[in-house]
Amino acid sequence: MKTGTKSSPKEKTPSQEIDAIIKDAGDWKGKKLSQLRALIKKAHPAVVEEVKWKKPSKPLGVPVWSHDGIICIADTLKNAVRLTFPKGARMKDPKELFNTRLDSNTVRAIDFHQDDAVDEMALRKLILDAVKLNTQTK
Repeated sequence: MKTGTKSSPKEKTPSQEIDAIIKDAGDWKGKKLSQLRALIKKAHPAVVEEVKWKKPSKPLGVPVWSHDGIICIADTLKNAVRLTFPKGARMKDPKELFNTRLDSNTVRAIDFHQDDAVDEMALRKLILDAVKLNTQTK
């Protein structure tokens, strides 16, 4: 007998829910979100995918990646795909990927636009730094 939480056949896994969010985003935003998701998952093997904050304005919810706390949150905006790092203000960003929410005391974010290249190594370092912050404060 399997232990743990039981889910009905109709319930989707977080991975399937994020697949649906990517599909719903469509066009370039879906592709960019899919690319970012793959990089996040590749950066650290213990990263957990979740979907949070389902509400009428976001019925599918918001993709979240965690490791001993939230690492980053993805959101599709009108003209960008945004990765928000809740502890971004405490993170090192030598390649200056953070390009929005720079006035916040806690968070930092990166808006990726349609033709923006993704600096995979720099993003990987940010993800690992976020994991490190989470594990240090645990």
